Amino acid sequence: MPARDIFHKAVKIALQKDGWVVTHDPLTIDLADGQLQVDLGAERLIAAYKDKQQIAVEIKSFIAPSAISEFHTALGQYLNYRVALKVREPERLLYLGISIEIYEGFFCRQLPQLSLQEYQMKLVVFDPTSEVIVKWIS
Repeated sequence: MPARDIFHKAVKIALQKDGWVVTHDPLTIDLADGQLQVDLGAERLIAAYKDKQQIAVEIKSFIAPSAISEFHTALGQYLNYRVALKVREPERLLYLGISIEIYEGFFCRQLPQLSLQEYQMKLVVFDPTSEVIVKWIS
């Protein structure tokens, strides 16, 4: 099993505080040539629609010296996981989980913003100290 991100527990708690039920920890996606593991799978009932919304969250801490290198890795994983989910669980939306510090300090820059738009990336931004979701970006 891959090592968990340092923010794994904080994101899991934040999702639960936000009304999500964590159903997979990690979410395993089986493909013919191997397995992929997204950090968390969760769902919640959307009462107004009486329909289940399902998500997967890949958590990234961005603790390496180069944020751009971390971003390249995160983007590659995100795109691969999204393709695999499209095949195995097409109803589940994929989010990249990042801390508010990383969002404000790196993701507001031009390259990450252009990439978010180009690849239609979804983000869940969390505060690791208070263990809450700060914003959802779709």
